[in-house]
Amino acid sequence: MARGSQDRNTSAAAAEPAGTETGGAIRQRNERDILEAAERVFSRHGYRGASVQLVAEEAGLPKSNVLYYMGSKKALYVRLLEGVMARWNTMLDDIDEDDDPAQVLSAFIRSKMEMSRQYPEASRLFATEILQGAPFLQDYLRGDLREWVEGRARVFRRWSELGLMDPVDPVSLIFLIWSATQHYADFEAQVLGITGREHLGDEDLERITGFLVEVVLKGCGVRSSSGSGSRSQPEADSV
Repeated sequence: MARGSQDRNTSAAAAEPAGTETGGAIRQRNERDILEAAERVFSRHGYRGASVQLVAEEAGLPKSNVLYYMGSKKALYVRLLEGVMARWNTMLDDIDEDDDPAQVLSAFIRSKMEMSRQYPEASRLFATEILQGAPFLQDYLRGDLREWVEGRARVFRRWSELGLMDPVDPVSLIFLIWSATQHYADFEAQVLGITGREHLGDEDLERITGFLVEVVLKGCGVRSSSGSGSRSQPEADSV
């Protein structure tokens, strides 16, 4: 980055009134604004149609600031997509065999459905990248994400060994939950057209979520580790 741009950024940070944001807080806010703007721009225009300038305009920041924080269009795009996956999967990051599979899987499905509701553009953006062969995500898919999936699969297999769920293929189960929960964002037009809705409200999403929880837990023969034998989710109405 040009020295003059760095000076302008430094001067802008220094000009903040005492007692307001620190330099670190300013950076966090700007990076958040840039990533949120990038999510909208890339989802509307795709990678080829998007530009750093469009992201800057969407974020209300100079183009030089976007490059200063993100480095390049490609680096911004990859960081955005990796962040989407991290946000989706955080619910399963710290699970182990001592956790209750009914509670864990129910919470994961509910979390994923909520993410699809809050960030539909991110879901569609990720789907588009995958449909194009994931040219920017191969290292991530074959590295960090593969390792993450294998770690969750080991826990699922252990639950099966303990008799807490049927011996299902754990990787296929993760794929199923990803696809089922992201469907309502990625194929929103299809869902609304078939159901005759203008949009899905909170009650609709709660009913759909309950249905998915019930199908997954019953389909995988999940039994609560609490010993009660009951599944830890509310009854779901038909969708």
